[in-house]
Amino acid sequence: MDNEQIIRNAYKIAEIKDAEGWLAAFTPDGTFTDQSIGVTYRGRDRFDPVENYGRAFSDMHRELYRLYVDGDVVVVQLALQGTHDGPLRVGGGVLAPTGKRMDAPCCDVFELENGKIKRFDCYPSGTIVLAQLGVLGALDAAVGPNA
Repeated sequence: MDNEQIIRNAYKIAEIKDAEGWLAAFTPDGTFTDQSIGVTYRGRDRFDPVENYGRAFSDMHRELYRLYVDGDVVVVQLALQGTHDGPLRVGGGVLAPTGKRMDAPCCDVFELENGKIKRFDCYPSGTIVLAQLGVLGALDAAVGPNA
């Protein structure tokens, strides 16, 4: 498989929530960083975000729009899509299911080494996700009028 096929296959593995397949796609020291929250996952923890979103959005889908390949770097423009029908772990606890759909832009950057993911930086649009789930009301309440 070439690098584009390797990354497309990784998304397929995430879609079916295959923990062992996902973990096997990485080098032993490979990392997965969710840039929206500034957390880097290593080892078995690399499956945590896939599991968390898979539980919160049972129909979770990653709609791939464009893939750009430059040697061992693959950049993917995509959308995260799904219905919030399960608990979503967030920084301060758990967000109960809202029943609302999300369709939020995301950009993923992968660095490969010998056919495995060495580094995965995910840039999901967290504010759009939270707005679509209807939970940004606290921000609205905290923002005052223009000075």
